[in-house]
Amino acid sequence: MRRLDYLHGLGVTAIWLMPFQTSPCRDDGYDVADYYNVDPRYGTLGDFIEFTHGAKQRGIRVLIDLVVNHTSDQHPWFKQARSDPNSKYRNWYVWSKKKPPHSNEGMVFPGVQKTTWNYDREAKAWYFHRFYDFQPDLNTSNPEVQAEILKIMGFWIQAGVSGFRMDAVPFIISTKGPKVRKPEEQFDMLRVFREFLQWRQGDCIVLAEANVLPETDMDYFGEDGERMHMMFNFQVNQHLFYALAAADTRPLIKALKATKPRPATAQWGIFLRNHDELDLGRLQEKQRQTVFEAFGPDEHMQLYDRGIRRRLAPMLGGDRRRLELAYSLMFTLPGTPVIRYGDELGMGDDLTLPERACARTAMQWSNEPHGGFTKNAKPHTPVIDKGPYGYRHVNAAIQRRHADSMLNWTERIIRMRKEVPEIGWGDFTVLNVRDPAVLALRYDWRNNSVLFLHNLHEQPREILLDPRVSGAHGKLLVNLLAEDHSRANESGKHRIVLEGYGYRWYRVGGLDYLLRRTEIDQGDTRAG
Repeated sequence: MRRLDYLHGLGVTAIWLMPFQTSPCRDDGYDVADYYNVDPRYGTLGDFIEFTHGAKQRGIRVLIDLVVNHTSDQHPWFKQARSDPNSKYRNWYVWSKKKPPHSNEGMVFPGVQKTTWNYDREAKAWYFHRFYDFQPDLNTSNPEVQAEILKIMGFWIQAGVSGFRMDAVPFIISTKGPKVRKPEEQFDMLRVFREFLQWRQGDCIVLAEANVLPETDMDYFGEDGERMHMMFNFQVNQHLFYALAAADTRPLIKALKATKPRPATAQWGIFLRNHDELDLGRLQEKQRQTVFEAFGPDEHMQLYDRGIRRRLAPMLGGDRRRLELAYSLMFTLPGTPVIRYGDELGMGDDLTLPERACARTAMQWSNEPHGGFTKNAKPHTPVIDKGPYGYRHVNAAIQRRHADSMLNWTERIIRMRKEVPEIGWGDFTVLNVRDPAVLALRYDWRNNSVLFLHNLHEQPREILLDPRVSGAHGKLLVNLLAEDHSRANESGKHRIVLEGYGYRWYRVGGLDYLLRRTEIDQGDTRAG
């Protein structure tokens, strides 16, 4: 509540909260023990209502994690299910009288997790857990469980929530059971969730965590946009990190084109880092090793045989040029940008902490004890207090005072992103500049065009660029972030030099674009 003004000043329009419901917190709250209350470590339900009210006053929407693939083994539902085979909650979970033959398959956390089935002595049966053994899976195919999920969503909507980041969507909709060898996705379940939200609160959304292949994207969105409102674009995220590691944009361009199809009512969430490991499982082995070598060369920096558990700033060596390049890319790729708390400061990680906890350290607000995060002498969540990323060196209070800080740069870039609606609403085209290290994207919307250039190589690059915009507008490119505008030569092409890790945001045709913007889309603005 006390930090809402900071977020409002930064330009944030929506906040995604990690789990805060009652939990033993063996997995940072992703082991929920009561979906209808706030864990006392965070406050009360009344505090949450005040928070959502304060956010609404500032024009900020609140999204919360919806963790319904599994519960904590301390949840009353599971306690009743294990103690009484006749309990209605018995069928809310997935059981087997015998140990399933494939119990050593399908682990989400390989190397840490040994099995997906555990024997419960009290129940005298085996229970299924896709994640840790203290997180028994809900039988989401059960209509009663689905009805309870809708009830949970409705409860938090009444508390002021505007949306849900649905955790582990592919697992929620998959068939589960001891005889299931190849799970099948029950996509109609997503329509049920969507219909409920549309009737209960029309502008409430679901942002899906679904690390799936592009050919199944429309199954999650729905051909008519009747399923998930938004999805995180993991395909682009993984290939973006390969592009940053190898200075090769070609696989990234393929990923952008592969994920281009989506309903007009749906949108991608574009991100760099989040609270989990950087999952590289969709890359080719050679590509994955390239990213490991560049950003996580030591074994203790890697996780689950597929990812990197570091924050962005240390991955990029704290290089301000590369950090700006990465975030400029994120803010200009097709979709809605999602930024991890603390990345606006260039916060680091603590690799002495286990698994993903290293990138979940406390926000560094100031150089006061514990980074100004808490007055508690022994906080549950540690703050980084040593090294170049310690809270005494990297914090919001210091950076707010310096005009050229990462914080103030991020605030300016967010403000400019809001003035470029073409990214969110328009159609994009990748321009060929004959240099794999340079990504050139043009967006067109309502008779306006914008152009973005990014050089992913450490060395300067000179490109010859044809914006391919009809009429005379393409002869002038106005830089939105600096004064080095570009005018085309006699052949209508622009010769532009990009410094190492350089980027440009151009408005095509000058700053009278608002006067030229039409009320409706007028088709393709590209040159024939």
